[in-house]
Amino acid sequence: MPYTIEKVKELVREYPGFPSEGILFRDIFPIFHHPEAVECLINHFVELIKALNKQVDVIVGLDARGFLFGPLIAIKLGVSFVPVRKRGKLPGQLVSVTYMKEYGPDVFEMQADGIKAGQNVVIVDDLLATGGSCKAAEDLVAQMKGNVILNTFVISLVGLEGDKKLKAPVYALIKC
Repeated sequence: MPYTIEKVKELVREYPGFPSEGILFRDIFPIFHHPEAVECLINHFVELIKALNKQVDVIVGLDARGFLFGPLIAIKLGVSFVPVRKRGKLPGQLVSVTYMKEYGPDVFEMQADGIKAGQNVVIVDDLLATGGSCKAAEDLVAQMKGNVILNTFVISLVGLEGDKKLKAPVYALIKC
């Protein structure tokens, strides 16, 4: 059965009170129960990126759910994939940035040879909330003299205004 992007959106589940009271958790994993839904979602992001009419050199995926979409998008575009991970998870020479989370500082790292000066980058993650982790990823790309041309998400929590922290344009499939 072919999936439309609207049917893909319907697969996202909501769990009130998870992981704590007052939170409405949106679960993207049911999308992965349906290969055709995953393909539809990836194709949607690929077409969106192609419509930019800009050279894209690198897809950056954020730890950890950006790893689910980023490599698939990169393969379809024929470009490289670079992961951004939490401190201590990557080997070799790294660039790092400290950013604030709701409960204190955290560190993101990227391998220093992942992006070359002047390369155009699209950042991919599952969820945009406060924007802190994506802003940290933008900062890592800037340290490497790359250009973030788009930040993409499956879901954006618009009330938290995370997009206002980001320099590059933002696209979210689902805004809630």
